[in-house]
Amino acid sequence: MEKSVEPSFRESVDLMFDNAIALMELSPGLAKKIRVCNSTYTVRFGVRLRGKIETFTGYRSVHSEHLEPVKGGIRFATTVDQNEVEALAALMTYKCALVETPFGGSKGGLCINPSDWDAHELELITRRFAYELIKRGLIHPAQNVPAPDMGTGEREMAWIADQYARMNTSDINAKACVTGKPITSGGIHGRVEATGRGVQYALREMFRYPEDIAKAGLSGGLSGKRIIVQGLGNVGYHAAKFLSEEDGALITTIIERDGALVLDRGLDVEDVHQWIKQNGTVSGYPKAPLVADGPSLLEAPCDILIPAAMEGTINLTNAARIQAPLIVEAANGPVTYGADEVLRKRGVVIMPDLYANAGGVTVSYFEWVKNLSHIRFGRMERRAEEARHALLVQELETLSSDKGLGWTLSPDFKAKYLRGAGELELVRSGLDDTMRTAYQAMRDVWHNNPDVHDLRVAAYLVSISRVAAAYQSKGL
Repeated sequence: MEKSVEPSFRESVDLMFDNAIALMELSPGLAKKIRVCNSTYTVRFGVRLRGKIETFTGYRSVHSEHLEPVKGGIRFATTVDQNEVEALAALMTYKCALVETPFGGSKGGLCINPSDWDAHELELITRRFAYELIKRGLIHPAQNVPAPDMGTGEREMAWIADQYARMNTSDINAKACVTGKPITSGGIHGRVEATGRGVQYALREMFRYPEDIAKAGLSGGLSGKRIIVQGLGNVGYHAAKFLSEEDGALITTIIERDGALVLDRGLDVEDVHQWIKQNGTVSGYPKAPLVADGPSLLEAPCDILIPAAMEGTINLTNAARIQAPLIVEAANGPVTYGADEVLRKRGVVIMPDLYANAGGVTVSYFEWVKNLSHIRFGRMERRAEEARHALLVQELETLSSDKGLGWTLSPDFKAKYLRGAGELELVRSGLDDTMRTAYQAMRDVWHNNPDVHDLRVAAYLVSISRVAAAYQSKGL
């Protein structure tokens, strides 16, 4: 069976939805309402560049408005089209519901190769795209809140936020119109790392349950586990960095567009990242051999495979040869519907995208709340917390001295205990809690519903039931 006859990305999302709905007692009308995309706006606009007018095509899709604002990234890529944007918007609906962020699902995209344009040209293009969306209410703090995605980052979000502020000069909540902004423009500490950090927290939570990892034929902790990472962009880089540096995992393979680096004892992720940053390629990296056929390494032996690049990289053409017993979908839709069926029948455990990469929207939620409250997290309570801790330490040391106990608190303990939680610590704490509770909701369905045999269906069941409850509370 060739990849070409597989369902499209959008069809795959709908088919996965249908698998879950078949196990639920929803009316056909409500099921259809949840499944379909509410609306998609297509814009074609011109920008004068290099002495002529260039025309660009962009999209903003709203999948579900059961909660508002709706939330979802804006990607800049040549592959962007209406079907892709609508599929991603649907995933955002289910993702937000799963991790209990109070948003509906949306997504946007501009059909463009960002590397074709310099920074000034890209700013003109981004601002004009933002203008077209803003004037139609498709970027608004209370209605539709974008974020970074493939091909976009803090810089583009800052341009969009500034464009909104220029067009809405009296909106006190203007900064909340978009998330993923630089710290200096109303962003939040921990947002850049958020999706990769969420992958780490998701794996940590799964590994707290020996019976769960046993389903993938694994045991023990993350330390020493051999991991293959496809795509060392923002998500893949942070996930690989944290898992190797903090959990002792071995990143044995990093797959990029122009080849793969392989080192059985584990690659230095930060060193590889810096090489790519300086050279734009993994080619020539001096500390590990390069395999030219990077995609073939998806099929290499490992404990955990983390596809963190494009959708559809694991499909019917390679699914039967995938050797990883556990796949963590750090990208959106990296495993096609057909491949999912093949892998599931072989006993491969897949941590689905709507859970595994939900760290980004979770911390975007925190940033949105910060912008609406107009105060940095921790600003009011941090020093009071430190003062209370200092009182306790002082009392303990006084008791030790007065009673002649002869013990002292270690300097390392005192430094950590006396330090109050700042914004980054609170963001990480909130993200960790979110990933834990979402996993627990999934595994409860996974283990207690005899008709549910995988985490993906469990995740959809949790998400759809929450969306359905929101619609039912509105009278639908």
